[in-house]
Amino acid sequence: MRRCSHAMLLGIVATAFALNAGAQQTNYPTRSIRLIVGFAPGGSTDTVARAIGRHLGERLGQSVVVDNRTGAGGSVGTEMAARAAADGYTLTMGTTSTHPISAAVYPKLRYDPVRDFEPIALVAISHFLLVVHPDVRSNTLQEFISLVRTQPGKLNYASAGLGSSTHFAMALLIAEAKLDMVHVPFSGSATATTAIVGGQVQALFSAAPALIPQVKAGRVRAMAIGSTARAAILPDVPTVAESGFPGFEAGLWFGFFAPRGTPAPVVRRLHAELAKIVQSPEIKEQFDRQGLEPRGLGPAELGKLVKSEVEKFRNVVKTAGIKLD
Repeated sequence: MRRCSHAMLLGIVATAFALNAGAQQTNYPTRSIRLIVGFAPGGSTDTVARAIGRHLGERLGQSVVVDNRTGAGGSVGTEMAARAAADGYTLTMGTTSTHPISAAVYPKLRYDPVRDFEPIALVAISHFLLVVHPDVRSNTLQEFISLVRTQPGKLNYASAGLGSSTHFAMALLIAEAKLDMVHVPFSGSATATTAIVGGQVQALFSAAPALIPQVKAGRVRAMAIGSTARAAILPDVPTVAESGFPGFEAGLWFGFFAPRGTPAPVVRRLHAELAKIVQSPEIKEQFDRQGLEPRGLGPAELGKLVKSEVEKFRNVVKTAGIKLD
């Protein structure tokens, strides 16, 4: 019997590995999936991740375990996801903050939001809502702008932290309206919301879901929303665009990502399931109550969004003069 050559042996081994990998992809998933969230429990990102994750686990027949890894605007957990095994068993909930904004404000960011991830699906968008404390004598955005202009450097606004999406949203509006306000960064959206309800700050431009209950309770007053059209849950609140700033948009998107190199069949399977989940009546109803807009964009579209927004927010950094200490 002739001996197998070294090359033939390598070929047999490679084929065996390929067949085994293919079988694993076909049977995916065979164990629980970790979903890394770079923000604390109870926030907008965590809420969306848990709602979608529960349904995804049910459809896949395996549990989806949310793993909150906070720090540096969500970049700590996102870096962890980027370095994880590309086998479909570690995913992350990426956002406007963790991908384009982090790339724009952190020059030494230890992951690349474009090169280090496989985009899977954009699942939701949370439009930003500009609110003021009831003591602020303004009922419209134009009235608020006029008030700020009469008191340059006197009124302040809160954010979820230096370089956060809430900071970017207000800084962009300030730049476009040519206003002079004092920035007061907090440790997150929850503490920023507490600050404006308590009257420590005059304004906040943040995700609508957390602010809508405060608006309905009369604890804050809504000036405008950063969406392209008025929100069904707040039909009387005009958009920033229709209030004198055409083309203005401010919001926070939520998408599923996997480490770069995750097998294409796994990505396709996850996208197919996520697209069905966001169209389900239960998720639509839940998102409507929270002021969220369900989306089902696939890998290619989400990838294009990330690339375009990285460039967009780098321009915002220059325009608004945002600098991290």
